[in-house]
Amino acid sequence: MKERITRLKIIRRLIKNYRIESQEELLGYLQKEGFEVTQATLSRDLKLLKVGKVSDGHAGYVYTLPDDDERRESEQIYVQDFLRGYVSIDYSGNIVVIKTFGGHADSVSNALDALNLDEILGTIAGDNCIFACLKEGVSGEEFLQTLKLRIPELEDE
Repeated sequence: MKERITRLKIIRRLIKNYRIESQEELLGYLQKEGFEVTQATLSRDLKLLKVGKVSDGHAGYVYTLPDDDERRESEQIYVQDFLRGYVSIDYSGNIVVIKTFGGHADSVSNALDALNLDEILGTIAGDNCIFACLKEGVSGEEFLQTLKLRIPELEDE
């Protein structure tokens, strides 16, 4: 996971500092930085970073990152999805169980994944329940504290 976080930071820096027109070009820059990633992995990274393409004003398009306001607005949408759908959060060891209203587990799980919390390895959503596996050494209590930092409205729970 550490490599992924580092790679995402490098991708942000590359897009900010270079005029990049294609995934192939970005893959080349990443290889120069010492990362060996597949096209599929890069596509997922770009989606996670919400990278878009804008006209360069001539005959092509270049990658661009959302500005801070757009990123905050997008994160707030995920926070609202989480708050709208969850019922309770409990944990045991490195497993967190989030109960949701019927049919809301998918949107709550997507919101949790979009918040990109370092403590989570992955999530599995059913109809009204989500299982989140935490990284080795991360307790459920630590996860909940981090989640409350990102979603202060959880404090009242």
